[in-house]
Amino acid sequence: MTPHPVARRSRRRVLAAVAGAATLVLAACTAMPTSGPVQQGDGRVETPSGVDVLAEGPRPDADPVEIVERFLVAGSAGFRDNFVVARQFLAGEARSEWEPLGGVVVSGDLEITEVGDAQVQVDVPVVARVDSDGRYAEAGTGAELMLTYVLVQDDDGQWRISEAPDGLVVPTDDFAVFFRQTALYFLSPDETYLVPELRWLPAKNLTTYAVSALLAGPSPWLRDAVGTAVPDGVQLKPVAVDVDDDGVAHVGLSSARAADLLDADRPLLLAQIERTLLEVSGVSSVDVRAGSAALEGAATLNHGSPSGGSLELLQGDEIVQLGAEGLGPVEGVGPLDVPEPSHPARDERGDVRVVLSAGRSLVTVPTAADAGTTLYSGTSLSAPSVDRFGWVWTSDVGVGALAVRAGAAAVPVGADWLEGRTVRAVRVARDGVRAAVVSAGEDGVAVDLVAVVRDRRGVPQGFGEAVRVGTPLVDPTSVVWLDESTLGVVATEGDENRVHAVPLAGATRALSPVADLASLSGGRTPYAATEDGGLLKLIGSTWVRVPDVTGVADPSFAG
Repeated sequence: MTPHPVARRSRRRVLAAVAGAATLVLAACTAMPTSGPVQQGDGRVETPSGVDVLAEGPRPDADPVEIVERFLVAGSAGFRDNFVVARQFLAGEARSEWEPLGGVVVSGDLEITEVGDAQVQVDVPVVARVDSDGRYAEAGTGAELMLTYVLVQDDDGQWRISEAPDGLVVPTDDFAVFFRQTALYFLSPDETYLVPELRWLPAKNLTTYAVSALLAGPSPWLRDAVGTAVPDGVQLKPVAVDVDDDGVAHVGLSSARAADLLDADRPLLLAQIERTLLEVSGVSSVDVRAGSAALEGAATLNHGSPSGGSLELLQGDEIVQLGAEGLGPVEGVGPLDVPEPSHPARDERGDVRVVLSAGRSLVTVPTAADAGTTLYSGTSLSAPSVDRFGWVWTSDVGVGALAVRAGAAAVPVGADWLEGRTVRAVRVARDGVRAAVVSAGEDGVAVDLVAVVRDRRGVPQGFGEAVRVGTPLVDPTSVVWLDESTLGVVATEGDENRVHAVPLAGATRALSPVADLASLSGGRTPYAATEDGGLLKLIGSTWVRVPDVTGVADPSFAG
């Protein structure tokens, strides 16, 4: 076997590994979390990960720096051998107590320095952190860790690591090899939508990890806004999800009380399991059994991004739609007889339609049956969006986030974490359960993912705890949903506005610049309006001007 490349002496940097796929192992100054429901599978099933990295054990007479370097490299093969080789670099109790899956730091290039006869220091540029349950948190620009390994000599004079706190450090390229982003699906309160929660789980035995995490339930930030049909105490038996050559994932469930599974809402339970596993590459169908009994008849629930619909825009005092023949009228919608109309929004059925007037009032769009109504007047409103319950969402300076509906009083929607912050924008996802909030406070401007807590009638009551996303962005101003797991965020960089794709669990990336960007639509294929009234469409990584479209503003899809 060809030895894995290691760093040079003096001030040293650990470089990329075999075929660009090496995982480095962390001994952190502060121990990462070690608890959580995800358990190691039995090895019967593997999701292809592109490259297998084989590790070497300790070399005779290796010095402390080489021991640490090769311990880090051995972690890259850990998912293949359950970290058996990596443990050979450890001494005493550390060999049995070290928990490699206690958490992950996704890193840039590492610098390694010997700082004493028995100490080695590793400087880690932090890209993201992933906890023991697979929850991904992007790090801010310039985040770093300084890690120290303590070594001892054994009876034969060989150096081994005696202190190795739990967890892994994984360079960014390798993280995409050894881990997979996957969605766990839970239930909206009205049990009509599947709501995804994204996790990063080991690629080896991914199906087992995914179902184990699903059975354990949603994260705390989402827990109060979703449900699950998984009864308490249900476990995998056998403990691995087997995927056969035909792509059928075989799931065995058991419970201490057989009646728990028999009495469960099987259609909803199966819908959650099937949707979660069908997101995994290589799975084409799912077979779920409780003992020898097959569980069948999954419910058909909504999920994912909006099903389609035309792009709508403002052109003068009219709302128009983009079709195959260019711009055309929207049936049943009259001219906008309000000052300075902007930012049209609608629900997926087109039953609720609103625009802003002069940036201060939220009004319904005139139709043949309704001349238009003012729903709310304030100081300075953000671009509205309409959820599937007919609530219109916006924010107002000095008030915060608002949900407004015809015939009902405006509902301020807040949370403890929003105290002292000014809400710049709010958008609710298609499922009506999750929202993205842009707010400014003493710590700067942030984009947060939150759950929308509603009462039994669907009236918004507040936001749950915040999960920070898009951390590298300095000055975000607006947000849309590109799909069920990705936000489109406009942020100011220097003197220009720039569109960024912000995964709910992943690294933020800037899209190609748009000169004189004015506003952005959501949708899998986003559109951007420019200050001169032009319209651009994102094709691949390039913004392409839509021909023969002029004098337009504020493109939007339903939602």
